[in-house]
Amino acid sequence: MQIRPANPPLELRDLELKSIQYRKTLLSMIKHANSGHTAGSLSCVDILNVLYNHVLRVDPGDPTNPDRDRYIHSKGHSVEALYTVLADRGFFPIEELDTFEQYATRLIGHPTRKAPGVEQNTGALGHGLSLAVGTALAAKKDGRPYRVFTILGDGELTEGSVWEASMSAAHYQLDNLVVIVDRNGLQITGRTEDVMRLEPLEEKFRAFGYAVRHVNGNNIAELIQVFTQLPFETGKPNLILAHTVKGKGVSFMEDVASWHHRVPTDAEFAQAMNELNQAETLWLQRA
Repeated sequence: MQIRPANPPLELRDLELKSIQYRKTLLSMIKHANSGHTAGSLSCVDILNVLYNHVLRVDPGDPTNPDRDRYIHSKGHSVEALYTVLADRGFFPIEELDTFEQYATRLIGHPTRKAPGVEQNTGALGHGLSLAVGTALAAKKDGRPYRVFTILGDGELTEGSVWEASMSAAHYQLDNLVVIVDRNGLQITGRTEDVMRLEPLEEKFRAFGYAVRHVNGNNIAELIQVFTQLPFETGKPNLILAHTVKGKGVSFMEDVASWHHRVPTDAEFAQAMNELNQAETLWLQRA
């Protein structure tokens, strides 16, 4: 039986609301745990929202179906966004999010297969793409219809294994592989272009054999549209440069490197939740 995306797939307006709610949830997780990667989770949560609620053929009731799409969270430190979405989709109880980073939890600070819905352990940067390439190649070898998606942080691109995996992806013509770069321009020590210059990224990825598209990675409508174009070119792996804002959705966290791994104070948390509540109110007023 072929698996379909979320049934029915959520449309633009409902996805917009989900993103606001997901931001509130992941911030609450981080505050409760007194630990977490805040800004990177806020930058990629819109992408995960669209993937799990509109694109991916996955079924929480049948999580090991051999024809399911696979998602591998290569930027594993931003796991709060992934756990939030997996819980909302029903892979495990929402209440379990309160155990994040607590003793004996399944929800540790990087993705682990102990958490239902997580395909691979990740967090050592540069490893997720290699896992995704191997998984996509297995689909081709086995004649399976599933696709493999992965999100990489832009700071992660300085790992040499990313480019080794990319050569393999092109060599094996893995047009069932979708690589998404969370291009927020920041990493833990500052601007990516100051730490280790990455540009021109599009030309580099094209030289490694990808078909490349750009998208505003915090714009739900644009994300929906770019995913409908898959595969971009027959016989080429797909690369989406998702231009995002680190800390997106909370004004004082946006584009600030120090929020890479920082827990908000009580006052900051209250301000962040107030801003997100206001965004939800504005969403309701547009009905």
